[in-house]
Amino acid sequence: MLKGKSYSLFILVLLLFLLAACSSDSSGKETGGVSGDLSFYTSQPDADAEQLVAAFSEKYPDVNVSIYRSGTEEVISKVQAEKQAGEIQADVLLVADAVTFESLKEQDMLLPYESEELAGIPEQFVDPDHTYTGTKVMSTAIAVNTNNVSELPTSWMALTEAPDNISMPSPLYSGAAAYNLGVFTRTDNFGWGFYEKIQANNPTVTQGNGAVLKAVAAGETDYGMVVDFIVARAEVEGSPVTLVYPEEGVPVITEPIGIMKDSQNEAAAKAFVDFVLSEEGQILASEIGYTPIREGVEAPEGLKTIEDMKVIDADTTELYQAREEDKQKFSQLFGE
Repeated sequence: MLKGKSYSLFILVLLLFLLAACSSDSSGKETGGVSGDLSFYTSQPDADAEQLVAAFSEKYPDVNVSIYRSGTEEVISKVQAEKQAGEIQADVLLVADAVTFESLKEQDMLLPYESEELAGIPEQFVDPDHTYTGTKVMSTAIAVNTNNVSELPTSWMALTEAPDNISMPSPLYSGAAAYNLGVFTRTDNFGWGFYEKIQANNPTVTQGNGAVLKAVAAGETDYGMVVDFIVARAEVEGSPVTLVYPEEGVPVITEPIGIMKDSQNEAAAKAFVDFVLSEEGQILASEIGYTPIREGVEAPEGLKTIEDMKVIDADTTELYQAREEDKQKFSQLFGE
Protein backbone atom coordinates (compact mmCIF):
# COMPACT_ATOMS: atom_id res chain seq x y z
CA MET A 1 0.00 0.00 0.00
CA LEU A 2 1.36 3.45 -0.94
CA LYS A 3 2.06 5.85 1.92
CA GLY A 4 3.54 9.29 2.54
CA LYS A 5 5.60 10.79 -0.30
CA SER A 6 5.03 7.80 -2.57
CA TYR A 7 1.27 8.22 -2.33
CA SER A 8 1.51 11.98 -2.99
CA LEU A 9 3.72 11.38 -6.02
CA PHE A 10 1.26 8.79 -7.35
CA ILE A 11 -1.65 11.23 -7.01
CA LEU A 12 0.33 13.99 -8.75
CA VAL A 13 1.24 11.74 -11.68
CA LEU A 14 -2.37 10.55 -11.96
CA LEU A 15 -3.67 14.13 -12.03
CA LEU A 16 -1.17 15.15 -14.69
CA PHE A 17 -2.19 12.16 -16.81
CA LEU A 18 -5.89 13.00 -16.52
CA LEU A 19 -5.28 16.64 -17.39
CA ALA A 20 -3.30 15.68 -20.47
CA ALA A 21 -5.97 13.22 -21.56
CA CYS A 22 -8.76 15.74 -21.20
CA SER A 23 -6.85 18.54 -23.01
CA SER A 24 -9.23 21.08 -21.51
CA ASP A 25 -9.29 24.47 -23.26
CA SER A 26 -9.40 27.87 -21.54
CA SER A 27 -13.18 27.64 -21.14
CA GLY A 28 -12.87 24.35 -19.30
CA LYS A 29 -14.62 22.29 -21.96
CA GLU A 30 -12.97 18.99 -22.73
CA THR A 31 -11.56 18.71 -26.23
CA GLY A 32 -9.87 15.36 -25.79
CA GLY A 33 -10.71 12.71 -28.36
CA VAL A 34 -11.56 15.21 -31.09
CA SER A 35 -8.95 14.83 -33.80
CA GLY A 36 -8.38 13.70 -37.36
CA ASP A 37 -9.46 15.09 -40.73
CA LEU A 38 -12.64 17.10 -41.27
CA SER A 39 -13.96 18.15 -44.67
CA PHE A 40 -15.98 21.38 -44.59
CA TYR A 41 -18.12 22.34 -47.62
CA THR A 42 -19.51 25.88 -47.64
CA SER A 43 -20.82 28.75 -49.73
CA GLN A 44 -19.41 31.39 -47.37
CA PRO A 45 -16.87 33.81 -48.86
CA ASP A 46 -13.35 32.35 -48.75
CA ALA A 47 -12.00 34.77 -46.15
CA ASP A 48 -14.97 34.22 -43.83
CA ALA A 49 -14.72 30.45 -44.05
CA GLU A 50 -11.01 30.63 -43.33
CA GLN A 51 -11.59 32.81 -40.25
CA LEU A 52 -14.15 30.36 -38.93
CA VAL A 53 -11.88 27.38 -39.47
CA ALA A 54 -8.91 29.19 -37.91
CA ALA A 55 -10.91 29.93 -34.75
CA PHE A 56 -12.16 26.33 -34.57
CA SER A 57 -8.64 24.99 -35.11
CA GLU A 58 -7.33 27.11 -32.25
CA LYS A 59 -9.87 25.40 -29.99
CA TYR A 60 -9.37 21.95 -31.54
CA PRO A 61 -5.75 21.87 -32.75
CA ASP A 62 -5.79 18.13 -33.43
CA VAL A 63 -8.47 18.48 -36.11
CA ASN A 64 -7.22 19.09 -39.65
CA VAL A 65 -9.97 20.98 -41.50
CA SER A 66 -10.03 21.20 -45.29
CA ILE A 67 -12.38 23.66 -47.03
CA TYR A 68 -14.28 23.33 -50.29
CA ARG A 69 -15.92 26.64 -51.15
CA SER A 70 -18.24 27.60 -54.01
CA GLY A 71 -21.78 28.87 -54.62
CA THR A 72 -24.49 26.84 -52.93
CA GLU A 73 -25.75 25.28 -56.14
CA GLU A 74 -22.25 24.14 -57.13
CA VAL A 75 -21.53 22.83 -53.62
CA ILE A 76 -24.67 20.72 -53.75
CA SER A 77 -23.87 19.53 -57.26
CA LYS A 78 -20.51 18.32 -55.95
CA VAL A 79 -22.14 16.53 -53.03
CA GLN A 80 -24.63 14.85 -55.36
CA ALA A 81 -21.84 13.78 -57.72
CA GLU A 82 -19.96 12.26 -54.79
CA LYS A 83 -23.11 10.45 -53.74
CA GLN A 84 -23.45 8.98 -57.23
CA ALA A 85 -19.81 7.88 -57.05
CA GLY A 86 -20.57 6.11 -53.77
CA GLU A 87 -18.39 8.19 -51.44
CA ILE A 88 -19.41 11.59 -50.08
CA GLN A 89 -16.29 13.49 -49.04
CA ALA A 90 -17.99 16.24 -47.02
CA ASP A 91 -18.37 15.90 -43.25
CA VAL A 92 -20.00 19.26 -42.49
CA LEU A 93 -22.09 21.38 -44.82
CA LEU A 94 -22.84 25.10 -44.34
CA VAL A 95 -24.70 26.66 -47.28
CA ALA A 96 -27.32 29.29 -47.99
CA ASP A 97 -30.80 28.19 -47.03
CA ALA A 98 -33.16 25.72 -45.39
CA VAL A 99 -34.67 24.74 -48.75
CA THR A 100 -31.34 23.22 -49.80
CA PHE A 101 -31.13 21.25 -46.57
CA GLU A 102 -34.72 20.04 -46.93
CA SER A 103 -33.69 18.45 -50.22
CA LEU A 104 -30.77 16.66 -48.57
CA LYS A 105 -32.97 15.62 -45.65
CA GLU A 106 -35.52 14.16 -48.04
CA GLN A 107 -32.72 12.06 -49.56
CA ASP A 108 -31.67 10.83 -46.09
CA MET A 109 -28.20 12.37 -46.46
CA LEU A 110 -28.04 14.21 -43.13
CA LEU A 111 -27.15 13.02 -39.63
CA PRO A 112 -29.55 14.10 -36.87
CA TYR A 113 -27.65 15.90 -34.12
CA GLU A 114 -29.20 17.77 -31.19
CA SER A 115 -26.37 20.11 -30.20
CA GLU A 116 -26.14 21.29 -26.61
CA GLU A 117 -25.93 24.82 -28.04
CA LEU A 118 -29.48 24.78 -29.42
CA ALA A 119 -30.83 26.36 -26.25
CA GLY A 120 -29.60 29.73 -27.51
CA ILE A 121 -31.07 29.40 -31.03
CA PRO A 122 -34.68 30.49 -31.75
CA GLU A 123 -36.81 27.40 -32.32
CA GLN A 124 -38.10 28.51 -35.73
CA PHE A 125 -34.56 28.29 -37.13
CA VAL A 126 -33.96 24.71 -35.95
CA ASP A 127 -35.09 21.70 -37.98
CA PRO A 128 -37.53 19.71 -35.77
CA ASP A 129 -35.61 16.54 -36.63
CA HIS A 130 -32.28 18.24 -35.82
CA THR A 131 -30.69 17.50 -39.19
CA TYR A 132 -29.76 21.17 -39.70
CA THR A 133 -29.77 24.47 -37.82
CA GLY A 134 -29.57 28.10 -38.93
CA THR A 135 -26.30 29.84 -38.10
CA LYS A 136 -26.99 33.50 -38.90
CA VAL A 137 -29.62 35.89 -40.27
CA MET A 138 -29.02 37.15 -43.81
CA SER A 139 -31.54 39.22 -45.72
CA THR A 140 -31.40 40.22 -49.36
CA ALA A 141 -31.89 43.94 -49.90
CA ILE A 142 -30.85 46.67 -52.36
CA ALA A 143 -27.27 47.93 -52.62
CA VAL A 144 -27.00 51.50 -53.95
CA ASN A 145 -23.98 53.40 -55.28
CA THR A 146 -23.97 56.61 -53.22
CA ASN A 147 -21.73 58.49 -55.67
CA ASN A 148 -24.26 58.12 -58.46
CA VAL A 149 -27.60 58.08 -56.62
CA SER A 150 -28.69 61.05 -54.52
CA GLU A 151 -32.23 59.91 -53.68
CA LEU A 152 -32.30 56.42 -52.19
CA PRO A 153 -35.07 54.08 -53.34
CA THR A 154 -37.66 52.80 -50.88
CA SER A 155 -39.16 49.97 -52.92
CA TRP A 156 -38.06 46.86 -54.77
CA MET A 157 -39.77 48.37 -57.80
CA ALA A 158 -36.71 50.60 -58.25
CA LEU A 159 -35.12 47.56 -59.90
CA THR A 160 -37.84 47.60 -62.55
CA GLU A 161 -37.19 51.23 -63.46
CA ALA A 162 -33.44 51.40 -64.08
CA PRO A 163 -32.50 50.32 -67.64
CA ASP A 164 -28.96 48.93 -67.99
CA ASN A 165 -28.28 49.83 -64.37
CA ILE A 166 -29.06 46.75 -62.27
CA SER A 167 -26.96 43.80 -61.13
CA MET A 168 -28.20 40.62 -59.49
CA PRO A 169 -26.86 37.15 -58.65
CA SER A 170 -27.94 34.11 -60.62
CA PRO A 171 -30.13 31.53 -58.83
CA LEU A 172 -28.31 28.93 -60.93
CA TYR A 173 -25.22 29.59 -58.79
CA SER A 174 -26.30 31.38 -55.61
CA GLY A 175 -28.48 29.58 -53.08
CA ALA A 176 -29.65 32.90 -51.66
CA ALA A 177 -30.72 34.02 -55.13
CA ALA A 178 -32.54 30.72 -55.70
CA TYR A 179 -34.37 31.18 -52.42
CA ASN A 180 -35.25 34.79 -53.29
CA LEU A 181 -36.59 33.71 -56.66
CA GLY A 182 -38.91 31.21 -55.00
CA VAL A 183 -40.14 33.72 -52.42
CA PHE A 184 -40.66 36.70 -54.73
CA THR A 185 -42.51 34.68 -57.37
CA ARG A 186 -44.92 33.44 -54.66
CA THR A 187 -45.53 36.82 -53.03
CA ASP A 188 -48.42 39.13 -53.87
CA ASN A 189 -47.42 42.24 -55.86
CA PHE A 190 -44.26 40.52 -57.12
CA GLY A 191 -44.68 37.17 -58.89
CA TRP A 192 -42.90 36.36 -62.14
CA GLY A 193 -43.95 39.78 -63.41
CA PHE A 194 -41.36 41.33 -61.08
CA TYR A 195 -38.56 39.34 -62.73
CA GLU A 196 -39.95 39.98 -66.21
CA LYS A 197 -39.76 43.73 -65.58
CA ILE A 198 -36.20 43.42 -64.29
CA GLN A 199 -35.25 41.37 -67.34
CA ALA A 200 -36.70 44.07 -69.60
CA ASN A 201 -34.19 46.51 -68.04
CA ASN A 202 -31.22 44.48 -69.31
CA PRO A 203 -29.68 43.62 -65.92
CA THR A 204 -26.17 42.31 -65.31
CA VAL A 205 -26.58 38.78 -63.95
CA THR A 206 -23.52 37.62 -62.04
CA GLN A 207 -22.48 34.28 -60.57
CA GLY A 208 -22.72 35.38 -56.96
CA ASN A 209 -23.44 38.18 -54.53
CA GLY A 210 -19.82 39.29 -54.30
CA ALA A 211 -19.77 40.18 -57.98
CA VAL A 212 -22.96 42.21 -57.55
CA LEU A 213 -21.36 44.27 -54.79
CA LYS A 214 -18.24 44.86 -56.89
CA ALA A 215 -20.36 46.11 -59.80
CA VAL A 216 -22.28 48.55 -57.60
CA ALA A 217 -19.19 49.75 -55.73
CA ALA A 218 -17.37 50.39 -59.01
CA GLY A 219 -20.33 52.31 -60.43
CA GLU A 220 -20.85 49.78 -63.21
CA THR A 221 -24.45 49.62 -61.99
CA ASP A 222 -26.16 51.90 -59.50
CA TYR A 223 -28.40 49.24 -57.96
CA GLY A 224 -27.93 45.63 -56.94
CA MET A 225 -30.03 42.85 -55.43
CA VAL A 226 -27.63 41.42 -52.86
CA VAL A 227 -27.26 39.86 -49.40
CA ASP A 228 -27.09 42.51 -46.70
CA PHE A 229 -23.91 41.70 -44.80
CA ILE A 230 -21.44 42.28 -47.63
CA VAL A 231 -22.93 45.73 -48.33
CA ALA A 232 -22.81 46.80 -44.69
CA ARG A 233 -19.24 45.52 -44.42
CA ALA A 234 -18.15 47.43 -47.54
CA GLU A 235 -19.83 50.64 -46.37
CA VAL A 236 -18.01 50.49 -43.02
CA GLU A 237 -14.75 50.03 -44.95
CA GLY A 238 -15.42 53.22 -46.93
CA SER A 239 -16.88 51.87 -50.17
CA PRO A 240 -19.41 54.22 -51.89
CA VAL A 241 -22.35 51.89 -51.25
CA THR A 242 -25.26 51.78 -48.83
CA LEU A 243 -27.91 49.26 -47.94
CA VAL A 244 -31.65 49.83 -48.40
CA TYR A 245 -34.26 47.57 -46.78
CA PRO A 246 -37.27 48.02 -49.11
CA GLU A 247 -40.60 48.91 -47.55
CA GLU A 248 -42.30 45.76 -48.88
CA GLY A 249 -39.98 43.58 -46.79
CA VAL A 250 -37.00 41.30 -47.43
CA PRO A 251 -36.46 37.57 -47.93
CA VAL A 252 -34.25 36.04 -45.23
CA ILE A 253 -31.99 33.00 -45.22
CA THR A 254 -30.21 31.51 -42.21
CA GLU A 255 -27.22 29.73 -43.80
CA PRO A 256 -27.83 26.45 -41.95
CA ILE A 257 -25.23 23.92 -40.90
CA GLY A 258 -25.57 20.15 -40.90
CA ILE A 259 -23.56 16.94 -40.71
CA MET A 260 -23.51 14.47 -43.58
CA LYS A 261 -24.89 11.07 -42.62
CA ASP A 262 -21.79 9.27 -43.93
CA SER A 263 -19.31 11.54 -42.13
CA GLN A 264 -15.99 9.81 -41.53
CA ASN A 265 -15.33 11.92 -38.41
CA GLU A 266 -18.58 12.31 -36.52
CA ALA A 267 -16.96 13.54 -33.29
CA ALA A 268 -15.11 16.39 -35.03
CA ALA A 269 -18.18 17.24 -37.10
CA LYS A 270 -20.32 17.58 -33.96
CA ALA A 271 -17.62 19.70 -32.31
CA PHE A 272 -17.59 21.98 -35.36
CA VAL A 273 -21.38 22.41 -35.26
CA ASP A 274 -21.24 23.12 -31.53
CA PHE A 275 -18.57 25.76 -32.07
CA VAL A 276 -20.47 27.57 -34.83
CA LEU A 277 -23.63 27.74 -32.68
CA SER A 278 -21.87 28.59 -29.42
CA GLU A 279 -21.68 32.11 -28.00
CA GLU A 280 -18.01 32.19 -28.99
CA GLY A 281 -18.80 31.17 -32.56
CA GLN A 282 -21.68 33.62 -32.83
CA ILE A 283 -19.59 36.51 -31.53
CA LEU A 284 -17.05 35.60 -34.20
CA ALA A 285 -19.82 35.69 -36.83
CA SER A 286 -20.79 39.18 -35.66
CA GLU A 287 -17.16 40.33 -35.74
CA ILE A 288 -16.85 39.04 -39.30
CA GLY A 289 -19.96 41.05 -40.20
CA TYR A 290 -22.99 38.74 -39.98
CA THR A 291 -26.17 39.14 -37.97
CA PRO A 292 -25.91 36.32 -35.41
CA ILE A 293 -28.77 33.89 -34.95
CA ARG A 294 -28.06 33.19 -31.30
CA GLU A 295 -30.11 35.18 -28.82
CA GLY A 296 -28.17 37.76 -26.84
CA VAL A 297 -25.40 38.38 -29.41
CA GLU A 298 -25.53 41.82 -31.02
CA ALA A 299 -25.66 42.48 -34.76
CA PRO A 300 -22.75 44.36 -36.36
CA GLU A 301 -22.98 48.00 -37.40
CA GLY A 302 -25.30 48.73 -40.31
CA LEU A 303 -27.43 45.56 -40.09
CA LYS A 304 -30.90 44.99 -38.73
CA THR A 305 -31.74 42.14 -36.38
CA ILE A 306 -34.48 39.68 -37.31
CA GLU A 307 -36.81 41.51 -34.88
CA ASP A 308 -36.32 44.75 -36.84
CA MET A 309 -36.86 43.27 -40.30
CA LYS A 310 -40.11 42.98 -42.20
CA VAL A 311 -39.70 39.46 -43.56
CA ILE A 312 -41.35 38.09 -46.68
CA ASP A 313 -41.29 34.32 -47.07
CA ALA A 314 -43.03 31.28 -48.53
CA ASP A 315 -43.68 27.68 -47.56
CA THR A 316 -40.36 25.82 -47.33
CA THR A 317 -41.75 22.56 -48.69
CA GLU A 318 -43.25 24.32 -51.70
CA LEU A 319 -39.97 26.13 -52.34
CA TYR A 320 -38.04 22.87 -52.17
CA GLN A 321 -40.38 21.06 -54.53
CA ALA A 322 -40.42 23.90 -57.07
CA ARG A 323 -36.76 24.95 -56.97
CA GLU A 324 -35.56 23.19 -60.13
CA GLU A 325 -38.61 24.33 -62.08
CA ASP A 326 -38.07 27.91 -60.86
CA LYS A 327 -34.42 27.84 -61.91
CA GLN A 328 -35.32 26.47 -65.32
CA LYS A 329 -37.90 29.21 -65.85
CA PHE A 330 -35.37 31.85 -64.75
CA SER A 331 -32.86 30.45 -67.23
CA GLN A 332 -35.40 30.66 -70.04
CA LEU A 333 -36.33 34.23 -69.10
CA PHE A 334 -32.80 35.58 -68.69
CA GLY A 335 -31.12 33.49 -71.37
CA GLU A 336 -28.68 31.62 -69.12
